[in-house]
Amino acid sequence: MNAINLENSEIIQGVFFILLAFISMFLVLILFFYFSRKKIVQIEVDKKNLEIDHQKELLNSVLITQEEERKRIAQDLHDDISSKLNVVSLNSHLLKTPNLNETEQLEITNNIIELTQKALENSRRIAHDLLPPVLEKFGLHAGIEELVEEFNSTKTVKVSYENQIDFESYPVEKHLHIFRILQELLNNSLRHGKATEISIQFTNFDNRKTCTYIDNGLGFDSSSEENQKGLGMKNIESRINFLGGDFNFTSKPNEGVKMVFNFN
Repeated sequence: MNAINLENSEIIQGVFFILLAFISMFLVLILFFYFSRKKIVQIEVDKKNLEIDHQKELLNSVLITQEEERKRIAQDLHDDISSKLNVVSLNSHLLKTPNLNETEQLEITNNIIELTQKALENSRRIAHDLLPPVLEKFGLHAGIEELVEEFNSTKTVKVSYENQIDFESYPVEKHLHIFRILQELLNNSLRHGKATEISIQFTNFDNRKTCTYIDNGLGFDSSSEENQKGLGMKNIESRINFLGGDFNFTSKPNEGVKMVFNFN
């Protein structure tokens, strides 16, 4: 009888340890999944926070660019328009001066006409900088052709342009963003890169529109975090984001730059 009780006790003890082992394993699995899930959630939260910070940086760069543009326009209006109109006003009052002879009247009148003409030319230039008329009237393709022609006319750089995209079917409100991206890239190539050859190519494959921009300028280390944070690059990136695209930018010292960006 004692042997049977001992055997039953051993069986019960074995079952107890097996159950204890299963419960322990179950608890370990629960803890493992809990902490794994917690880590995954934390990674996702960190990723979202990085995206939010990046979007804030892009928004900040856009605001800074807009503010600088406002200051430039205000300065242009003050220097090129307001100052000339002030002189026109002074000359107009001079015409009221008694006893002016015909030669003096003619001189003052010619002065007014000349200053008014210059003010008109400057106002057209400011309007052109804000929104090129050719872009508004004839579309992006014609706007890029004119931009390329302007740079080629300097004789310091040769810009080639190829296009396989029908921009007429592309939303007009997005034309200006692509135009400004190219403006920024071209200005950087000349001002900083001292490039003598630039290639711009638009292609369309599987309804994915792509622009490839290459220059033979001085180049720089594009892997440098400091170079990636330039206001110009942030401005370009924010415009590409608006276009629903992405980009790849590569550059090395003395090897020029290459930028490929996609847009929908």
